Amino acid sequence: MDTQVADTLLGSLIDGRYRIRGRVARGGMATVYTATDERLERTVAVKIIHPSQAPESPARLAAFVARFTDEAKTIARLTHPNVVAVYDQGKHAGLPYLVMEYVRGRTLRDVLAERRRLNPEEALAIAEQMLAAVAAAHRAGLVHRDVKPENVLVAEAPTGGPANLVDSVVKVADFGLARAVEASEENGNQLMATVAYVAPELVTEGRADARTDVYSAGIVLFEMLTGRVPYDGDRPVDIAWQHVDRDVPAPSMLVPALPRELDELVARATRRDPGARPTDAGALLSEMQTVREGLSTPDNTHTAVLRRVSDDQQPVAQPTMVVAAVQPAQRPAWARLPETQAQPPHRRRAAPQGSALGGKLAALRGRMGGDGDGQNRLGIAAVVVVFGLLAALGGWWFGVGRYTVAPQLVSMSKADAESRAAEAGFNLEYAPARYDEKAPKDQVIGQSPASASRILKGGTITLTLSLGPERFPLPDVIGKDFTLADSDLKSAGLVVVKGPARYNDNLPKGVVVATSPKAKAQVKPGDKITVVVSKGRAPITVPQLVGKNVNDARSALAQLGLVPVETYKDSDKPKDEILGQSPADGAGVEKGAQVKLDVSKGPPAVVVPRVIDLPCPQAQQQLQGLGFPVNVQFNPNGTVRFQNPGENAQVPPGTQVTIGCL
Repeated sequence: MDTQVADTLLGSLIDGRYRIRGRVARGGMATVYTATDERLERTVAVKIIHPSQAPESPARLAAFVARFTDEAKTIARLTHPNVVAVYDQGKHAGLPYLVMEYVRGRTLRDVLAERRRLNPEEALAIAEQMLAAVAAAHRAGLVHRDVKPENVLVAEAPTGGPANLVDSVVKVADFGLARAVEASEENGNQLMATVAYVAPELVTEGRADARTDVYSAGIVLFEMLTGRVPYDGDRPVDIAWQHVDRDVPAPSMLVPALPRELDELVARATRRDPGARPTDAGALLSEMQTVREGLSTPDNTHTAVLRRVSDDQQPVAQPTMVVAAVQPAQRPAWARLPETQAQPPHRRRAAPQGSALGGKLAALRGRMGGDGDGQNRLGIAAVVVVFGLLAALGGWWFGVGRYTVAPQLVSMSKADAESRAAEAGFNLEYAPARYDEKAPKDQVIGQSPASASRILKGGTITLTLSLGPERFPLPDVIGKDFTLADSDLKSAGLVVVKGPARYNDNLPKGVVVATSPKAKAQVKPGDKITVVVSKGRAPITVPQLVGKNVNDARSALAQLGLVPVETYKDSDKPKDEILGQSPADGAGVEKGAQVKLDVSKGPPAVVVPRVIDLPCPQAQQQLQGLGFPVNVQFNPNGTVRFQNPGENAQVPPGTQVTIGCL
């Protein structure tokens, strides 16, 4: 029987309207649930403030709720397609709550946990929609104060699957929530922000304006590009003060391939001096769009930059990271990014007519004259031969001589490949590593150019290393509504199989009660996960049986259609008394279920000693010392002539022994 402790709100009805269906997330200030608005028959999200965030005194609590209500009204007036809409607010069990638009998707934190970091195209697409939402708040005079990946929701892409981040719809939540909680007097001296994204002025002076959100948005962009936040430490206060004392490093220090323009964009957004940042999210959004357009190419493809090796070598194409322009037609109108302006194609300079060798020969011929003199002709012929040899040698060098073949590095370990490449005089670069089910971690699974291909002597070979088989912990979806759990598991690349539903005393119908394998088990993409949902409480309630006689217990269970399974155990309790039961009384079960009963065998038997021929008082004393009640017949002072039960008889403790004395 499942004995999991459930969230007491699951299945409850708030304000006679919102039926709580599952828990989505739990943060530092509030818990978010999915719920059904039974009046409008739609799915919504309900965010309820934690009791720890509310003041204890009634007066302060009333002021806190009033302030929270005012903030909710302000947020509800903030209408923007990239802002999570607020539908309603109220109190439940004395704690304020918000009813919001339910966004089917994941938080940016979930995306980063899965992907670690995003490419520039994806990061800018998400950041622009995030800034559009924050800019709308700034225009309305509202400061978010807690911009972080947990408050950025990435909905399913309208033109593709969940992995298509460029086309995903981004929505920002929790506008004004930090300010409402901070308004209570008991929390007034606390830093109501996440230290990884907190602006310096919020740490030193406790003040926040639109530029505070700009700083936090810059840190979020840094994390999307690099896969980590700029500062860490053992204590939150240590992290917070690093924002005050240090400049945010350039993202390219962690990801060298990132363009310089992205470094400059992050640097402008995260200046320690608020006056040096863009004035608000709208200004940062404008700068970001300019950067994206500058990094985009008209044909939406990767470009190549020609690097001059030397005067006698051919140009070599080097790949350069670019940000592809997003096609406006692929996005919904309200989430459409600005279209990249088409750039006129660059004109290629025409090559000069004739070859350098031909020009030199013509000039030489002019200097030496053309009078037909034999000596002159012989000199010209010698020059021609020399130039011919030089041309042939140059042709061999440029066509064949300077090239060699690439060694076979695939299937080698990283260390062996580096050693082999160094011996052959090649340089190595590394493409992004990828998971591989057959290759162990750090084994080479790809190279460019391929083995035996032509490559410049001393050239560069790009290797792709294996990350090993992809494994990750199975998300914990127990306690969530099946629809939400199904979405979470499929977003992780897993295949969901719905197992037989079962009754559960603690979780309402439709909520996940178990998974196979269990949560946190290591799984890989494509694994099948069996999900078991609750059928609600079972229809039959198990009665109280402990202390009853086994025959009475059998009769009671038979009337309910339940099957007793008995196990007899040694006990000091009377024989056939019920010692324990499973399931416990009050549990719900279905008809035909087994109820395990522990039944007493009764106290262990005691051996009756021989007292015949003993003086009656001595025999009586011996038997009573062993716990036997004694019945003396005839002469109490005589000698024992018979006893019942007889000597060596095994009887229950407390059995009466009769002795006859004459």
